[in-house]
Amino acid sequence: MDKIKYLSRIDLFKGLDPEYLESLGPVTPAHIMKRKTIVASPQSPQKCLFLVKSGMVRLYRVTKGGKELTIDILGEGHIFGEAGSFTTGAENVFAETLEDSYICKINKHQFESIITAHPELGLKFIELVAFRLKEVEEMLELMAYGSVRKRLLYLLDRVCQKYGEPTSVHEKQEADQTWVRLGIQLTHQELESMAGSIRETVTEHLRNFVFEGMINKASFRNRLLVCPDRIKKALEDCD
Repeated sequence: MDKIKYLSRIDLFKGLDPEYLESLGPVTPAHIMKRKTIVASPQSPQKCLFLVKSGMVRLYRVTKGGKELTIDILGEGHIFGEAGSFTTGAENVFAETLEDSYICKINKHQFESIITAHPELGLKFIELVAFRLKEVEEMLELMAYGSVRKRLLYLLDRVCQKYGEPTSVHEKQEADQTWVRLGIQLTHQELESMAGSIRETVTEHLRNFVFEGMINKASFRNRLLVCPDRIKKALEDCD
């Protein structure tokens, strides 16, 4: 896929004129990063904004006890990082690729030039950052006060909204319920990290979710099959 098509899929640049996207080519160098590559960390000497053109990136913090706490999973079109006064709420975190990913970076000077040329991107950037901060704040609040069940339901609801893919009729559990398959594969270890819990507890809750008809046990080894409406209803009812 050519660079213009990649850039047009970045949330921040959607709707821009193809000629302008062409001019951004030299400004936004892209690199293929292998799975499990640390893209950014609090110790990174150069602060940049990163654009995920394809692939998947996990953002996480490390607790004082050394435990990794996942705060978000980003896919195609998402941005993260910081460049001077420009930040996406992902400062002081590690960013690691979950699969081979095509990522480009923009430094402070380059980003300021882009915003100057297209002031409307400044407002769009603020909107994207506000939404990201809201998600991070909600997640951190759940980590502090919410039950493991509520954290897992919240995570599955978010992932459904971001990466849910409609399934064919024969894959659905019931004809009157809509099921989606997650566009990313989440292991028990990753769910454990995202929920800030231990594997045994996460596994027990996932079994309960199967019993309650919210996820499909058959998809545990692959991408989860989830019923978004039931997940959302359980989240609303959760203390």
